[in-house]
Amino acid sequence: MRPEEGTIQSRARAIEAVLGLLTDQPVIICNGFPSREAFKLADRPTHFYMIGSMGVAPAIGLGVALAKPNKKVIVLDGDGNVLMSMGTLATVGALKPKNFIHVVLDNEVYGSTGNQPTLSRVVRLDQVAKAAGYVHVERVREREDLVYELKDMLGKEGPSFLLVKVTEQAEDVDRVPLEPVEITNRFKKAIE
Repeated sequence: MRPEEGTIQSRARAIEAVLGLLTDQPVIICNGFPSREAFKLADRPTHFYMIGSMGVAPAIGLGVALAKPNKKVIVLDGDGNVLMSMGTLATVGALKPKNFIHVVLDNEVYGSTGNQPTLSRVVRLDQVAKAAGYVHVERVREREDLVYELKDMLGKEGPSFLLVKVTEQAEDVDRVPLEPVEITNRFKKAIE
């Protein structure tokens, strides 16, 4: 995808904008480059890096949101991950956790495996989320709109879904250097 005028230039810049608005909220980050980039930009004990399985970040986030109803829970996801397990959108829509914000970074490719095209070019994931029952659904391209909409969603009852169009560009980042058990233990301790 070519950067459009006003489009956030990369997924990493979008992640940076999201994490810049957050403090101690639990953040569940999907596998692949999003976890790597988030770790490099702003590692926090409240970040759960899903370094192995594809498509499960929103299910984990839903569980955290239901277990911790007084905390806003943010899921950072990718279009390929959402397409992998679209049934979770329906579960979120049906259970309607008021503290759930689902941010989907849509670059229209499976970036972690070689930029094969996803179906998000023809399947409007924001419309799918709305049909599934998310209360607030927005689609943005510009950084200013991302910041505005996320601030707004942080102050509202959800579930909320924010689709952010980004480019295919990936940062030069290493893998998350933490073992899964370490990620889990520090996350559990941080959100107690």
